[in-house]
Amino acid sequence: MTHIKLDELSHLQAINKKLVAGYHICEQDTVMWQELDQQIDAYTALFTALGHELKHDSRGFYYFASDESTPNMGKISRAVALTIYILIEHFANTGKDPMRALFDEPNDLELMQTLVQLNKHLFDQLEIFSGSDLRKDVYLRMVRLGLAREVEGGFMLQAPIHRYIDALMEVNEETFISEDEQ
Repeated sequence: MTHIKLDELSHLQAINKKLVAGYHICEQDTVMWQELDQQIDAYTALFTALGHELKHDSRGFYYFASDESTPNMGKISRAVALTIYILIEHFANTGKDPMRALFDEPNDLELMQTLVQLNKHLFDQLEIFSGSDLRKDVYLRMVRLGLAREVEGGFMLQAPIHRYIDALMEVNEETFISEDEQ
């Protein structure tokens, strides 16, 4: 059993508040990330005792496992997943390496407007009708979840986006396998 010294967990309150809210703590959250990284055993034991499952992704982020069963979270997840899928497709169609562009290029309002215009039929289902709606309903939520950060001129996606990329790849693989079985 891990012995937990609460006085050594100087950012416990801030870390707990972020994680409980669904936030992903990544390397850009320097102080909290370093404390989690250095005190991982203590935090894991403490959060387990509190009924949470702390996950550490080797790509540089921490989060609480969740079932995402709430209708609101499901809608947010669908909107984020659709946006990531469309971004990957958009970058590929413009001749860019999609994975590099996802993390190296800011997503500005002009790009958001283009994505919504080119994929109107998909975004209409989520009641997103403009680049401004996409910014407000998806990107600002991604910031609140630690999936993106706001920068001058737009938003930069962060490492936790890999959770959505993994899910998209899994769906793609399942679709590919089921098509092969037919």
